[in-house]
Amino acid sequence: MRRTPRDRLLLALRYLFLGACAVVMVYPFAYMVSTSLKSRTYVLSDPTRLWPDEPTLDNYRQVLTAEHFPRYALNSALVAVASTMLIVLLSSMMAYAFSRLRFPGRRVLFALIVVGLTIPTMMLIIPQFLLARDLHLLNSLPGLVPFYVGTALAFNTFLLSGFFEQIPRELDEAMMIDGAGAWRRYWNLAMPLAKPALGTVVIFSFLGTWDEYAWAVTVLNDTDKRTLPIAIALFQGQHSTSWGLVFAASIIALVPVIAIYLTFQRYFVAGLTTGAVKS
Repeated sequence: MRRTPRDRLLLALRYLFLGACAVVMVYPFAYMVSTSLKSRTYVLSDPTRLWPDEPTLDNYRQVLTAEHFPRYALNSALVAVASTMLIVLLSSMMAYAFSRLRFPGRRVLFALIVVGLTIPTMMLIIPQFLLARDLHLLNSLPGLVPFYVGTALAFNTFLLSGFFEQIPRELDEAMMIDGAGAWRRYWNLAMPLAKPALGTVVIFSFLGTWDEYAWAVTVLNDTDKRTLPIAIALFQGQHSTSWGLVFAASIIALVPVIAIYLTFQRYFVAGLTTGAVKS
């Protein structure tokens, strides 16, 4: 099909707009990488230059050899992995129950979960702190996990329930004829078919728990129990003008997130469109 001059103009404007959006999104990350490769003197002398004449990995060396930094990274990894596993398990169980089972109060409970999505997380800091104090979970890495899981369950249950609704009920009926109970249908049927949505849940859950700062800084006091976001914040305070160190630490913190995304990216788009179209 031959394009008219008007069509070519619109296409050029579209590519120009998309290119500008790409620059706006990519430039901050490129600047962060560039600054992490600059020496302190170069950052201060020419902060606007994107690529240094003499890039150096000294900032990364200082960060990795800094006191307690590897410990903070390990703390974040343990908390994030444990929280993500529990979020995936519990939210999938809840979503399956809401979408496939019939029990009294099902619609009311699901409506309450949806309403819970409208509550800002920061409004829950004080109630959560009082609950953690009463349960003796303050200043404890395992104490972070229940609250991370609790705050993430509503959204992920809502996401997964839309996917489970699209699974043909004839498959459940066939398994019920073979004598399969609710747990077997959930584990052997729904979970394998829900891989796209589960991949999305894994990405969102890991990112949310790995980067979480407000709750961790509220309840953790001991130096050995701090997580990576707290370490980066303290690092910035200790080296207020050493932005190369701060950005190098941030790049290191991004590596696990990028690895998780690359692992589950093939499920990500399909999971995001879950429930958007009814069959």
